[in-house]
Amino acid sequence: MKILSTNVYVGPNIYANFPVIRHQIDIGELENWPSVKLGQNFIDGLIAALPSLQNHGCSYREEGGFIRRLKEDEGTWIGHIWEHVALELQELAGADVTFGRTRSSGKVGCYDVVYQYHQRDVGLEAGKLGMLLLIHLMPKEIQAQLEPKVADDFDFSTELHDFVRMAQRKEFGPSTGSLVKAAEDREIPWLRLNNYSLVQFGHGKYQRRIQATITSETKHIAVEISCDKEDTHNLLNDLGLPVPQQIMIYGAEQAVRAARKIGYPVVVKPLNANHGRGVSINLLDDEQVRAAFHEALQFGTGKAVLVESYLTGFDHRMLVVNDELVAVAKRVPGHVIGDGSATISELIDTVNLDPRRGIGHEKVLTRLDLDNQAERLLEEAGYNSDTVLAKDQLFYLRSTANLSTGGTSIDVTDIVHPDNRNMAIRAIKAIGLDIGGVDFLTDDISKSYKEIGGGICECNAAPGFRMHVAPSEGKPRDVAGKVLDMLFPAGSKARIPVAAITGTNGKTTTSRMLASIVKSAGFTTGMTSTDGVYIDGHLSVKGDMTGPTSAQIVLRDPNVDFAILETARGGILKRGLGYTQSNVSACLNVTADHLGLRGIDTVEQLAQIKRVVVEVAKDCVVLNADDMLCLQMADYCDAERICYVTMDPGHGLVREHIRSGGMAAVLEKGINGDMITLYDKGAHIPLLWTHLIPATIEGKAMHNVQNAMFAAAMAYSFDIPLEDIRQGLRIFSTSFYQAPGRLNIYDEHPFKVILDYAHNPAAIQSITDLATRLDVSGKRRLVLAMPGDRRDEDIIEAAQIVAQHFDSFICKADDSRRGRGHDEVPLLLKKTLLEAGVNEQAIQVIPSELDAIEQALTDCHEGDLLIILGDDITRSWKQIVHFNGAVEVKPADIAPSNNYPDKLFEPVEHKFELTSGQRLVQDERGVRLVVEHDEEAD
Repeated sequence: MKILSTNVYVGPNIYANFPVIRHQIDIGELENWPSVKLGQNFIDGLIAALPSLQNHGCSYREEGGFIRRLKEDEGTWIGHIWEHVALELQELAGADVTFGRTRSSGKVGCYDVVYQYHQRDVGLEAGKLGMLLLIHLMPKEIQAQLEPKVADDFDFSTELHDFVRMAQRKEFGPSTGSLVKAAEDREIPWLRLNNYSLVQFGHGKYQRRIQATITSETKHIAVEISCDKEDTHNLLNDLGLPVPQQIMIYGAEQAVRAARKIGYPVVVKPLNANHGRGVSINLLDDEQVRAAFHEALQFGTGKAVLVESYLTGFDHRMLVVNDELVAVAKRVPGHVIGDGSATISELIDTVNLDPRRGIGHEKVLTRLDLDNQAERLLEEAGYNSDTVLAKDQLFYLRSTANLSTGGTSIDVTDIVHPDNRNMAIRAIKAIGLDIGGVDFLTDDISKSYKEIGGGICECNAAPGFRMHVAPSEGKPRDVAGKVLDMLFPAGSKARIPVAAITGTNGKTTTSRMLASIVKSAGFTTGMTSTDGVYIDGHLSVKGDMTGPTSAQIVLRDPNVDFAILETARGGILKRGLGYTQSNVSACLNVTADHLGLRGIDTVEQLAQIKRVVVEVAKDCVVLNADDMLCLQMADYCDAERICYVTMDPGHGLVREHIRSGGMAAVLEKGINGDMITLYDKGAHIPLLWTHLIPATIEGKAMHNVQNAMFAAAMAYSFDIPLEDIRQGLRIFSTSFYQAPGRLNIYDEHPFKVILDYAHNPAAIQSITDLATRLDVSGKRRLVLAMPGDRRDEDIIEAAQIVAQHFDSFICKADDSRRGRGHDEVPLLLKKTLLEAGVNEQAIQVIPSELDAIEQALTDCHEGDLLIILGDDITRSWKQIVHFNGAVEVKPADIAPSNNYPDKLFEPVEHKFELTSGQRLVQDERGVRLVVEHDEEAD
């Protein structure tokens, strides 16, 4: 039983619109061992280990369905069982996950096992533990053949306990989890920023952050005050709020003197601590105070300890958010109630059977533990764990009422007296917290502290929400919703506009065109592309950045107010999308590329991958109506609108779409050329002549005409003004500096050079079409290549496309051969060209890209067109720019003058090849120039 590969999808993917884990597995011999053949002992052992599997409906869609599937007919196979076990283990750790799917991958014994997860490490560990459990339960003769090996002393209950503990460290705590849920309920996007509780709500410049219940709006000085119990006490005391007497001390004997001065009983607690750690209450004598002092030192961050008067009454947590009391919980320390027959230890076990209790923060209540603190209280009362309490006798196992130590909570929000309400709000406002918890002791919260007494024990920054969102008794309170309403008031924005672009060819150019339009409209853009991540036009991270990580870089940047996310198949296949939703998504085209890799063998499968981008669009989807695979994606759209792009003004479906009020971008013929025209709700909107867009090379580069149409349609879908759309397209060019590797033209030689990163048949077809439309007085020359990981049929198709359209060819290889031999791809290209009728004298094979380009440039003459399909684009562009023929100009010949600074004339070797009608001259600066020489007009 082998795991062949594992993918952790962080966002929408080909399996679901939420995070899932996919294991590709080979179950080997177990293909012959379905559950019924593994035996009743296996099935019974699995149910005994995980009885809650009974809740899984599986294919029967009813409780008990999965168990029924295990037992009935031929049973089910181990991959499917593993899927359910991995889900159930996460459920036991507190994660609400239900989605799973196991399907054959086509090869006997090989399966794709997919299951939902909340936290990556927890999901992966659930898979590991689930596999160990299943192997442990199998008959011994099968275990011996399987990997991984399971130790003889494997104890699932211990392993499960450790797993749940690990999960609690990795998963969100109840407070953070409730805030995330409140954000999801309000459709506010969120991103986890670390492995703990630091979370970003909202995108780009609208983002807010929280860590536990500290927000990005929480003032640091307020947190410092609340953490210093003496400062808090003095501040509240000066305002006349009810607080106990308090003295700060630094030694045990000082503590005794302070207790005597205040008067017993007293409380001793650390100056800085939380969750009730190190707090000792109702101390009645000097020895108890001395012991409590040393206890407090262990949990405080400094040497100072507080002694204060002991207030009687019930412990209440009063939660204030944005100057409003939003919840009050009466807290009861962890306790047991006697029945006259059971021991205290047995009573604890009975209490822990409550399904609401779990390990740590796993569930709404925490398990009771018979730990040191409980044993100390037992000893003080003269009891031990075997003591039998009288019927209805209550015994507290904790001196404080924190839920994290097994306490319970009762919601009393609706009965709080107005005086107590105002007191809590004043206290938190005095400290300066946006979210704060007041620990208030009183016998009756429904009566004013002014009448019956009571006092504030503490004021807490980052108060826990668990007691309010899931009280043991009473009404749950949406306290997390109050926090989100504070961070994002009604009418405020949480999302920046998100444009997502996918397709086989043209993604980067379309993204850059749209970025130019959006910048013209005044936005600060964040853009991902195959070149890198760009923030406001500046390169931030270099490299192929079209996956989920780069998308999150943009969405996390606080400067960005418009995201343009180029999304490629590789990122979707490996990790899914890095965003849950886009406003507008576009699929430009789907053609053969990367086929035969990662299980994608057909263009139909490729379309399914790219369709994920379309499926997450909320407002509008822009589709290529001239591409049937794109057109079919309309059936999977949930967006409010669909906009079709067509270069065929007679397109029947688009015509009907327009007539019914739909949106479309159409290329229409006119007297002056081709016009990009928009249609929307019956309106006919001429936008721009294609020859006015520099990237289209006077309208001849039809693939860039189409890219411009997509950029215009997407911009229009965002309600960007038409003039900004026109201006953005007019100022965008395919220069190397704006769009490296995308139709970069160099005109400074006697011949024209075009550098392009066309790397699949469809892209090569586009560049070939352009070559045939351009006016060329000399020869059309091509430096041809294809990546080594493309199928032979793709390489052959590329060569067939260009064969009849160029006069000479140099066949090269990319720098990375990607599994191919040194000259394997160039030789296959040459063979295909020859078979297509190209004269062998017109073909050169030069595997090195550097040498191939150098030779191609050397071969060119005046009036030629040279197209280079480059791999290392930057190096190739420098090579083109610095090529200067055969006549050498030495550095000494390039001398600066007073009018031209030295830095403009760095020594560089240049070569010139003079043709008839040219001569070399030297100007007044000492710079040599090649000039045209006309004898008659001399």
